[in-house]
Amino acid sequence: MKPRVNLRLDAQLLAILEDVAHEQETTKTAILEAALRHFFSEERDYTLEDRVMKRLDNFETRMGRLEWKANLSIEIMSHYMHYWLTRTDPIPESHRGAAAALGFRRFNHFMDQVAAKMKKRRTLSHESLRWEGAKPD
Repeated sequence: MKPRVNLRLDAQLLAILEDVAHEQETTKTAILEAALRHFFSEERDYTLEDRVMKRLDNFETRMGRLEWKANLSIEIMSHYMHYWLTRTDPIPESHRGAAAALGFRRFNHFMDQVAAKMKKRRTLSHESLRWEGAKPD
């Protein structure tokens, strides 16, 4: 149970409080508690510009992480393609059908693994970063 507090309010202010409580179908206590929480909060002194700048800074940080992850993905794909193009021998014409079928099965298996990891939100790239101890700048 909440302790009872007696307040003295200006008649005009009390009338406004009662009208708003009636319009919003809430109690005067709920309105006063919300007002006091706002009054005592640390963000009370922040101007709108300060709050917007804080959110923009957070957004910029998240975008930096996203850019780092995109660059990492491009770098990984580039290394893989370079390795594959320089190390893989051409397939003889007689084996290309079997190689294509094998490639199709491997690709489907690969996509199933990617989908499962994304569904669990435990990506291999996140795990590999943990293994290496790498962190974005």
